[in-house]
Amino acid sequence: ASARNITIKIQFMCGEDPSNAMPVIFGKSNGPEFLQEVYTAITYHNKSPDFYEEVKIKLPAKLTVNHHLLFTFYHISCQQKQGASVESLLGYSWLPILLNERLQTGSYCLPVALEKLPPNYSMHSAEVTSKLNPPIKWAEGHKGVFNIEVQAVSSVHTQDNHLEKFFTLCHSLESQVTFPIRVLDQKISESTLEHELKLSIICLNSSRLEPLVLFLHLVLDKLFQLSVQPMVIAGQTANFSQFAFESVVAIANSLHNSKDLSKDQHGRNCLLASYVHYVFRLPELQRDTVPKSGSGTTALPDPRYHTYGRTSAAAVSSKLLQVRAMSSSNPDLAGTHSATDEDVKNIVSSKHFHEELALQMVVSTGMVRETVFKYAWFFFELLVKSMAQYVHNLDKRDSFRRTRFSDRFQDDITTIVNVVTSEIAALLVKPQKAEKINISLAFFLYDLLSLMDRGFVFNLIKHYCNQVSLNNLPTLISMRLEFLRILCSHEHYLNLNLFFMNADTAPASPCPSISSQNSSSCSSFQDHKIASMFDLTSEYRQQHFLTGLLFTELAAALDTEGEGISKVQRKAVSAIHSLLSSHDLDPRCVKPEMKVKIATLYLPLVGIILDTLPQLYDFTAADARGGKSRTNGSDEEQDGVSAINQNVALAIAGNHFNLKTSGTMLSSLPYKQYNVLNADTTRNLMICFLWIMKNADQSLIRKWIADLPSMQLNRILDLLFICVSCFEYKVISTQVLQKSRDVKARLEEALLRGEGARGEMMRRCRTPGMLDCHRWNPANFATKAELDQEALVSGNLATEANLIILDMQENIIQASSALDCKDSLLGGVLKVLVNSLSCDQSTTYLTHCFATLRALIAKFGDLLFEEEVEQCADLCQRVLHHCSSSMDVTRSQACATLYLLMRFSFGNFARVKMQVTMSLASLVGKAPDFNEEHLRRSLRTILAYSEEDTAMQTTPFPTQVEELLCNLNSILYDTVKMREFQEDPEMLMDLMYRIAKSYQTSPDLRLTWLQNMAEKHTKKKCFTEAAMCLVHAAALVAEYLSMLEDHSYLPVGSVSFQSISSNVLEESAISEDTLSPDEDGVCSGRYFTECGLVGLLEQAAELFSTGGLYETVNEVYKLVIPILEAHRDFRKLTSTHDKLQKAFENIISKDHKRMFGTYFRVGFYGAKFGDLDEQEFVYKEPAITKLPEISHRLEGFYGQCFGAEFVEVIKDSAPVDKSKLDPNKAYIQITFVEPYFDEYEMKDRVTYFEKNFNLRRFMYTTPFTLEGRPRGELHEQYRRNTVLTTMHAFPYIKTRIRVIQKEEFVLTPIEVAIEDMKKKTLQLAVAIHQEPPDAKMLQMVLQGSVGATVNQGPLEVAQVFLAEIPADPKLYRHHNKLRLCFKEFIMRCGEAVEKNKRLITADQREYQQELKKNYNKLKENLRPMIERKIPELYKPIFRAESQKRSSFRKCETQLSQGS
Repeated sequence: ASARNITIKIQFMCGEDPSNAMPVIFGKSNGPEFLQEVYTAITYHNKSPDFYEEVKIKLPAKLTVNHHLLFTFYHISCQQKQGASVESLLGYSWLPILLNERLQTGSYCLPVALEKLPPNYSMHSAEVTSKLNPPIKWAEGHKGVFNIEVQAVSSVHTQDNHLEKFFTLCHSLESQVTFPIRVLDQKISESTLEHELKLSIICLNSSRLEPLVLFLHLVLDKLFQLSVQPMVIAGQTANFSQFAFESVVAIANSLHNSKDLSKDQHGRNCLLASYVHYVFRLPELQRDTVPKSGSGTTALPDPRYHTYGRTSAAAVSSKLLQVRAMSSSNPDLAGTHSATDEDVKNIVSSKHFHEELALQMVVSTGMVRETVFKYAWFFFELLVKSMAQYVHNLDKRDSFRRTRFSDRFQDDITTIVNVVTSEIAALLVKPQKAEKINISLAFFLYDLLSLMDRGFVFNLIKHYCNQVSLNNLPTLISMRLEFLRILCSHEHYLNLNLFFMNADTAPASPCPSISSQNSSSCSSFQDHKIASMFDLTSEYRQQHFLTGLLFTELAAALDTEGEGISKVQRKAVSAIHSLLSSHDLDPRCVKPEMKVKIATLYLPLVGIILDTLPQLYDFTAADARGGKSRTNGSDEEQDGVSAINQNVALAIAGNHFNLKTSGTMLSSLPYKQYNVLNADTTRNLMICFLWIMKNADQSLIRKWIADLPSMQLNRILDLLFICVSCFEYKVISTQVLQKSRDVKARLEEALLRGEGARGEMMRRCRTPGMLDCHRWNPANFATKAELDQEALVSGNLATEANLIILDMQENIIQASSALDCKDSLLGGVLKVLVNSLSCDQSTTYLTHCFATLRALIAKFGDLLFEEEVEQCADLCQRVLHHCSSSMDVTRSQACATLYLLMRFSFGNFARVKMQVTMSLASLVGKAPDFNEEHLRRSLRTILAYSEEDTAMQTTPFPTQVEELLCNLNSILYDTVKMREFQEDPEMLMDLMYRIAKSYQTSPDLRLTWLQNMAEKHTKKKCFTEAAMCLVHAAALVAEYLSMLEDHSYLPVGSVSFQSISSNVLEESAISEDTLSPDEDGVCSGRYFTECGLVGLLEQAAELFSTGGLYETVNEVYKLVIPILEAHRDFRKLTSTHDKLQKAFENIISKDHKRMFGTYFRVGFYGAKFGDLDEQEFVYKEPAITKLPEISHRLEGFYGQCFGAEFVEVIKDSAPVDKSKLDPNKAYIQITFVEPYFDEYEMKDRVTYFEKNFNLRRFMYTTPFTLEGRPRGELHEQYRRNTVLTTMHAFPYIKTRIRVIQKEEFVLTPIEVAIEDMKKKTLQLAVAIHQEPPDAKMLQMVLQGSVGATVNQGPLEVAQVFLAEIPADPKLYRHHNKLRLCFKEFIMRCGEAVEKNKRLITADQREYQQELKKNYNKLKENLRPMIERKIPELYKPIFRAESQKRSSFRKCETQLSQGS
């Protein structure tokens, strides 16, 4: 009772002797690892302390009833008495570890014994005192005074009642136990054992998830053992198979449904997956010899699970026999009875886990069946692993596959596959579920191919395909593709497809080895069968089963349309792409002869790809849309529409006028709206095609090409054309990538470190999930080494692809030599070669390509120069571009090719001369990084070739070459000048304009330079100017066509284009004296045709539409439509009228919302400007450009040229006195100008568009006073109006035009007042008559006219100029004019006030009253001044010589008086 300082000694005892304390208590970090006892801390002077200790004990592996926890209570004395111990014993308590053979856990309230504990105390619980002998004394009358909590962390002790019961009952079957047995608080006799075990199996799923997971492997092992082990319990046959299976299904369902348990990427529970993979073994059927409880001992094969009752040995034998003859799943199915032990042994051995599992899957119903298929992967994996172990254990690996498994089992597998397939088809409304089951089934059949008879498995696959092939919905095709993709990834895929068989041979054996196949040859093909080898025939599908199925699905996917089909097509192509990749990396397929056979297996893919040609993504068109310049290969400035891409031009123009186009030739294909594949899918398909072409037997390919009709050969060339663009090498700049990533990283860090609301928001946004998904994290990006590797791989792929394409072209050239359609095929080959030269290529490829080109020119030169004029023009440009290459090898190859081109076209040299000159002009205009030094070197090399060519010395050829090279050098001189002005867009355009002007007598070159200008304008997004360049080009073509042939539907030269722009007449400078069509190669380009004219006009219309000039679109199409009607091109007419409709709709919807441009007068003063000194220009800038913007741009640019300290912007618009300027400085004067129209012009310029189009006159105003100040009082404020006239009308082919005339008008102060009042009156009139009415605008104008804050404005003007009649009679008329202006002004104010009254809402009445009051006040103040007239102006004037005129004047006077 006096104990206050209490401590407890805790021990784990294996007996009652003090020496039985076990060293199993974990020690602290500063002591031994294990201790025999620990003490709790003391709470000073507390009779009922709370102890916070947590004691961790390592339990022995085997626990007995003697193990218990012993607690000894002590009082610790703070003042030690002499000779006495510090601690004095208070009492004891204990807790047995096991109760009914189960670990005791939870909270306990134990009594404390005050006396020494009696013997055998540990056998009883401390709460039960009646059994203790002798009785002992307890604290507080045996009340519970000591509270403890025991928690177990154990993988041995279940701590779950359901699991405990299940394991205990299983143990009772495995061991010789005496009945009845105790399970928890329940006693179970032998007769109720079967029932209780079934109950415990059913209740397993009710156990807590944590212990179930801990003991999962053991639980599943026991259940699988129960499902196959035959047994007799108390003389009765017992069947647990169905219960065990259903329990496994329920457990699988619980584990999958738990949110706490992890799943892999396929949604499979990781515990079950690891169990199947690492733990599962076939249940062993133990047949030990065990003595029976009858007379004597009998050596009978005994089940592992057995109980011993009072039955005799014979009765047990009999029952055992019966149960073994019955099905484990269905006890009602009786078998044949035999009393011999041998039969028993046979029956026991015939029970196999895989058979029982398959049977249970077949006979399951309801929710169980649904769950089985939901988690089919688990049961399929179990089946496969049990089958594999069965084959291994019985050593059946070398036996025939057909005899490995019983017929009944095969029937069950067939049923399972059919049912699962039906389930997939039924679940299509839930595609995710169906997909998972589909994948599980595919992997199951994949595994069966390694275990069962392959013919049987192929039948299952066939049944699957038949069941899921009800229609070609994208979802179903996707399912079938995923299914086949998995099956085709089998390691023996090639053998399964009998790839070693060619068209003539049959397999020697059902499963020959790879080594035995190498002897068969692929060269013995019969010609009539070659064509069928490239088609997906029924014979092919029979011989090559899986590949045939895959190709069928690919064809179906490519031919189907619908939502989501592009994903399905990508999946189909990826499956085949992956297969070919795996063959390429397979060490078994390294030998060339093996690859030949594999490629032969895939030949039908070529036919499928050729049929898919119209659906392939056009990489050429994609480059054109991106505005990519082919001449330099750079990706700079890809915005906007490529104004001069020939492919686009002719595609727009249509290829009905011309037999040959330079775009993709799809003329052989029927017109159908195809579902176009995306870029990645097309690229993968192309890789597959090229792989087959590379690895197939080349003699076979040549024979195939030789037998093909010309239409098919053209298709192949179309395909190669797309391939070239597809595999263009894309330059990967590591520096640019790294720089942009560093900038992003720094930006993010700056934002995250930022203080205040923004930084806080950014930090909050970066949730843990976001931190891991690191769009910005620099560590997540590729390193420089990886990028270099990627660039290397990309370069190698591009080179290899293009070399394969080149080989194919060589084959086609060889085959075409014997064909009649040689000319069209050679044109196709040349088109592909030219396309490859226009792409970025490696030096390796270019060397081979130029060699092929030279061979082609040498062999078929005459044919090419006559038939393929357009292709040769393209070829000249591409070869010339490579002549400026920085690579010596490429340059030398290109020089040789260009010289050969000239030499073999000697008979038609004028045309080639023109084409080369145009090519260089085009190249110079388009390529910003064009290297003229390298090209000059190349031109010298070509000159050396011509001088050393002895065979041609006697001809005029060397002189012609020299003359051509002279022309080219002069063009290069222009290039140098253009390079100087590369940063000054206006000066650059002026220079290009001058170059184009200099080619006035050479239409081809002028056209080229106009196109170059259009290209530059498009890159700067000056779409209107780009369109005007093309209109001028079209006018040039029209001039030529009108001379050549007189068709009523064609424009009559450039005169017909006046409605588009008055500037176009300058193209009519070309006359028949200076131009002789079709002589010396003049006007031989592709644009000098009706097709070319339409192409140019349609491109111009597109650009006008982009620039917002929809009215001009109409004028352009007025020229196009007659040509289309004459050609009966109704499809083109349809699209044209569609575009016109859209243009008119845009005019209606966007009329006043459009902004056409802002104009500035820019004057240059100073010797530093050279030719520009004292020149004035009108600049057209983008809409809403402010004066400071253009001022900053020009000052910045010229500051870089001359030095910022030498450039000065003149701030005012007054006339510049050059004598006052510093001669060492450059001065720029910039003034905002507005379009100026005479009154008569305004009658024709009604719409907003008309007031902003075809502008030649501009005006700006300069206020000044006679004293020299810009601003003064009203009576001294003068204004100078300056009207500028430009050389050409805006919009033009350039954005600045020189001023050619300047007129100035000085307004006196009263005239300034008249103009201001007219302007105010006009604003009021516009606001009043606006439809629909705009109340805000009206109020704003009204407030500015009569508002209290500003009414001094008009009133002050009136008081200054109208208060008194002027003394000078010359001012009478101005005075009267101003008076009439005020009269109209006050009338308009009245109308505006009345209109506002009708528009306002109730809450604006006070505002309206205020306006009315201000208006009345202003009217009253102005009334005397408005009514005061000058008498002299109204005197009648009579003239004797003109009575009629006098009466008119009198009439006018009367009218004036009336006013």
